[in-house]
Amino acid sequence: MRHICKTFNPGTVSEVPLFRDFNLTLRRGSFAAVVGSNGSGKTTILNILCGSVTPDSGEAAVAGQEIVGMPEYRISRFVGRVFQDPAAGTCPALTVLENLSLADNKGKRFGLSGGVSRKRTDFYRSQLELLKLGLEDKLDLPVASLSGGQRQALALLICVMTPIKLLILDEHTAALDPKSSETVMELTDRIVREKRLTVLMVTHNLKYAVGYGDRLLMMHRGRIVLDAEGEAKRALGIRSLTEKFDEISLEAGNSV
Repeated sequence: MRHICKTFNPGTVSEVPLFRDFNLTLRRGSFAAVVGSNGSGKTTILNILCGSVTPDSGEAAVAGQEIVGMPEYRISRFVGRVFQDPAAGTCPALTVLENLSLADNKGKRFGLSGGVSRKRTDFYRSQLELLKLGLEDKLDLPVASLSGGQRQALALLICVMTPIKLLILDEHTAALDPKSSETVMELTDRIVREKRLTVLMVTHNLKYAVGYGDRLLMMHRGRIVLDAEGEAKRALGIRSLTEKFDEISLEAGNSV
């Protein structure tokens, strides 16, 4: 992202200038966690990279391909996104098999032939076995009958079933119970390592921000106020992040 500027509701009483010459570069294969208070710009970064928000000016590219102005459906061919809501990444009325078949056909031409190929069932089952959640025995169950953790794990698998250049994790454990959150986070880390994906993860969970990935960014009012990578990132702890949050809050004139 280069020289990004973005103002919401320009020319109105609710005008919100967010980004002013914002820049961010992710190294290929990096796993970057992004933290920050509400309104700091975390989600807007993701929305720009996915094409759901267009910057007022500036450039954004993924693997050398300019994406500003590109339709979302085209960006989705090489940028995958797992949302906070487990229901957002799956079709609840369809079965697990049908959901996986949809993902398997992403980017391909559609005709009047069947959308589900039973010849691929063994492959889908092998992929589900990697999740270690027993989903390989639930191929014919509607996704709506699965738990939140199972649905989010399935959404993650769907997201990476076809090759992508960038995986975006949009607070993807926030709606889950603690045990399911841990399971999905461990699964995420394993898939990212195995597929050597480039990842941008927004999270409010400081434990995950510290414990996963090789880079940590803290946002505040459209700016990166902390950028730690490698050894500097590994040296960070939850306490150091909360102290940084407190420092920012005091600078903004808020009581702690």
